[in-house]
Formats: sequence, structure tokens, C-alpha cells
Amino acid sequence: MRSSRNAGLLLAAGEGTRLGRPKALVEFAGERLVDRGVRMLEDGGCHPVVVVLGAATVQVRGAVTVRNPDWASGMGSSLRVGLAALPEEAESVVVALIDQPLIGPGAVRALIASGATGLAVATYGGRRRNPVLIGRAHFAGVAELAVGDVGARPYMKAHPELVTEVPCDGHGDPADIDTPEDLARLHPQ
Repeated sequence: MRSSRNAGLLLAAGEGTRLGRPKALVEFAGERLVDRGVRMLEDGGCHPVVVVLGAATVQVRGAVTVRNPDWASGMGSSLRVGLAALPEEAESVVVALIDQPLIGPGAVRALIASGATGLAVATYGGRRRNPVLIGRAHFAGVAELAVGDVGARPYMKAHPELVTEVPCDGHGDPADIDTPEDLARLHPQ
């Protein structure tokens, strides 16, 4: 597997309670959300890509998969498991969520191109969303504050001087899929 200084991390462990099934198993435009997320990170310049699974176990080509045994506690535990699984040579990681299939690889490339060594966050219409780039020096701090159903947001709030906002309006739509209605709205059959 290729390696670079920028790894990718796809958080895909949730049960998808409101959706009625784990999001890793959901098909969108003829492709599982998990495969779509891996492709976005790879095409954006991330190698390797680590996928954190939990509620569902799936085979994912082109990615390293790790299981979060504590997935039910929320996104924070998945972020901690994923950060711990990254190779030592990764100087940064771009973290993406499985349920935002309309974000394109251009957002990942923009975060990497920002040159941020601390934290970089994609913005859409001026609002912070995902993906997020985290420099290695901040992995431990982000992991420490990632508790419950939150990811890097508490660390970014505690260290605003480290955050670079990267406009990504031209690189997709950050709408997420939480319910069957969201899925139908974003991907009419």
C-alpha cells in the first residue's frame, strides 16, 4: 500500500439508529458509503486510509480497517481508535465522516494544500464542517478531548489559534445522511 505524509481516516462505526441500518452498508449512487468515503480520501491524496468500523463488519478494498469495540459510546471513541491506528510516518491525517457522500476529493486536496501543521477545517458557506486535517503533534490532544459523540471540535475550540479554515464550497455539499428521508433527498431513486 502506498504511504504518504497525509493519512486518511474514515469514521464508519455507527449503528445508524435513525437510518435503520449501519451507514457502512448503505448504497449511494451504486456504491457503498464506506467505499465512497475511502475513494474520496484516496483521490484527495491520503495514503493509507484507515476505516474505523464497529456496528457492522465489512470488507473494504484499498483501506486498513480497525474495529472500535466501544463504538456505541459515540464518535469520540472511533476517532481515538483511528488516530491510534495510523502509521508513525503519517505527519497528518484528514478525518472524514461516512455519512457525507456529496463531499468530493477536492475538499481533501484543499485541506492538504493549506499547509496547516495544526488543524485545518473545511468550511461551506462560512460554516465549519468536515473533513478536518489534524497534524500529528495534536493527535494526543484531540484524542483526549474526543469523548462521547464529538470529534475534534472540543480541541479546536480550546485552541483557536491552531485552526485554519479552508473554504470548500466548490468541492461538494456537506449534507449528511441520518434518516431514510435524508437518503431519499440526497439521492432520489
